[in-house]
Amino acid sequence: MELEKYTIPLTSRDLIYRYHKKSKVRQWTIGIFIFLGLVLFLPWTQNIKAKGDITTLYQEQRPQQINSPIPGKIVRWWVKEGDFVQKGDTILQISEIKEDYLDPNLVGRTRQQVEAKQGAIEFYERKARMSTLQIEVLQEAQKLKIEQLKNKLGQLKSKLTAEKAELVAIENELTLLTDQYERQKKMYAEGLVSQTQLQQRNASYQNALSKRIVAENKIAQTEQEILNNQIEQNGVEQEYLEKINKAEGDRLASMGSAVAGQGEKAKLENMATNYAIRNGMYIILAPQDGQIVQANKSGIGEILKDSESIAVIVPTKVNYAVEMFVKPVDLPLISNGQRVRFMFDGFPAIIFSGWPNNSYGTFGGKVVAVEQSIGTNGQFRVLVAEDPEDRPWPEELRIGSGAQGIALLKNVPIWYELWRNINGFPPDYYSSEPSTKTVKL
Repeated sequence: MELEKYTIPLTSRDLIYRYHKKSKVRQWTIGIFIFLGLVLFLPWTQNIKAKGDITTLYQEQRPQQINSPIPGKIVRWWVKEGDFVQKGDTILQISEIKEDYLDPNLVGRTRQQVEAKQGAIEFYERKARMSTLQIEVLQEAQKLKIEQLKNKLGQLKSKLTAEKAELVAIENELTLLTDQYERQKKMYAEGLVSQTQLQQRNASYQNALSKRIVAENKIAQTEQEILNNQIEQNGVEQEYLEKINKAEGDRLASMGSAVAGQGEKAKLENMATNYAIRNGMYIILAPQDGQIVQANKSGIGEILKDSESIAVIVPTKVNYAVEMFVKPVDLPLISNGQRVRFMFDGFPAIIFSGWPNNSYGTFGGKVVAVEQSIGTNGQFRVLVAEDPEDRPWPEELRIGSGAQGIALLKNVPIWYELWRNINGFPPDYYSSEPSTKTVKL
């Protein structure tokens, strides 16, 4: 009885070691290896991981500075930091500080100068027209005077012809009277005629000589008048030429003054227009819809320099994109139209890089530009726009926030990807199929 009291039951040992049960470890091990072997043949999407920032493809949609177009003094602020404005809304009002533009009626006075200069131009133009009329009158007077002298010259030439004909007649008569006088002298010497008859023939002969001398003097006088007429013609031409040249000089001087006045008038008009435009620069307007941030000036009465930054405006409407930075070794694997998956900062995501279709919280994009020059960080910049065929990007994105991109490459088995990584080989190079659809940004 005492031995039975101290005997230890063996049921607990049987329950722990279960010698009577058959082990299934071998089956489980074989099953796991078979499962892992099958997993090695599952497809795996090769990829390139790169970090980037949110940006936009359009320069006008990026944050931009609002600069003062002219130097001035702040008169009034119409907005404060954080306000949303529309294009054309007043942001700031400034006043003039340069002494050249302090006159409040500067534009009006400049336009008065323009009108005065226009009056001077019209005066010179009228003077030039009067000089032109004077030239025409002088040319007409010269023409009439020359015609008059030419007519007189014709008359003198006719007179000379008549006088020469008269001289010929006188010489013929003188020849006849000379013969008669010589015969009378012979007859008188022979006593055939009286002395009275000889004296009569001598008187007729002397009269003929006198007529010839008178006729020759008339011819000489007429020839002198013809010569004087020609000299007078030359004198008239020279006189009127001097008058015409003087009038032409006055006309050209007037035209030159008019042209110079036109130049001065254009300069004054330019100044008046510049002054009018400058007056419109005292009110600084919003260049586009957006939010005012980073105001660099405060208070009233502060001085602004030319082109000094006043504030920054962040556009309201933005077509977002991502700028990724890719290592040079991975650059040949990136091409336009290539698809990229993104994880944006602040948005939860569950990532299976090799199985992008099974990931959660990622957003799709397409490569639209690959820069050909390397950046200062030793990497190449790649711009990726929103994929229109994927779900839209969240509206809460802001320019400058971070993004992690996964560029999707070739589909390969898992065993190949493991072998590639063990050997340190890069992903397989491939050319993405050209997209026939236009990437909507």
